[in-house]
Amino acid sequence: MIIFTVVRMFAHLFAGMATCAFLFPFLDRPARQARIRRWSARLVHICGLKIAIRDPNGYLAAAPLALASAGRGQALMVANHISWLDIFVINSLEPCRFVAKSDIRGWPLVGWLCAKTGTIFISRGRPRDVRAIYQGLVASIKAGDRIAFFPEGTTAEQGTLLPFHPNLFEAAIDAGVPVQPYALRYLDDAGALHPAANFIGETTIVESILAILKARGSRAITAELTVLAPLSSAGAHRRDLALAARAAIEQSLGNELAAARAGAAALDAGEVLSAGGAK
Repeated sequence: MIIFTVVRMFAHLFAGMATCAFLFPFLDRPARQARIRRWSARLVHICGLKIAIRDPNGYLAAAPLALASAGRGQALMVANHISWLDIFVINSLEPCRFVAKSDIRGWPLVGWLCAKTGTIFISRGRPRDVRAIYQGLVASIKAGDRIAFFPEGTTAEQGTLLPFHPNLFEAAIDAGVPVQPYALRYLDDAGALHPAANFIGETTIVESILAILKARGSRAITAELTVLAPLSSAGAHRRDLALAARAAIEQSLGNELAAARAGAAALDAGEVLSAGGAK
């Protein structure tokens, strides 16, 4: 029953808050990361998601955790952005400090947890914030943190890939680390893009959670993460890195993006024909 699952989720959220408040101050970085990974994996399980990892050639990984943490040395991690779930899917495999829009900080419970687990919040339309955060990112990477962000700057419907903002890619250049792109998608049992994962428009976090929980069992969701080849930042420009990362993710998601464009074109054509017939 969905009510029982909601109760389990809230209990898990409160357990996470207690861990952050009372244990994290006494734990070193590896211990905190281990707890973040286990807690995120449990949340993903409660939501009814399965996780599949693919290598750069598109093959399912025999050792998902080993592949997800490939290049565990230092890298700036980037991925396409679909849902609030993205952070926890990635953290369940390889805990990172995420750069996220400041709106998330205000989400009930989830926002507080994100802040306590090291999420770096950035305000839209405030270049001064971007500069200060960029300097902090470089220092964090050099200190050994795994930093990740979503260069689209917002969530996009599955089958859509928005332009990548290049600003934060400069952190990889100044820190002397590669960019590690990931392609993420959410599938149903038939391998089609799962609509319940979309978190766009006026959808609230509560509505999104309920949609995902309702998909349990009847039309389960699989989060599929493809670990793409790292991009060297040596001698690169941030705009070139952004374009290269987007191109790699676009190629990995190629079939879904092409199908979405074809569907949109067919819809537009149908609307034109309908309008023509109404005249």
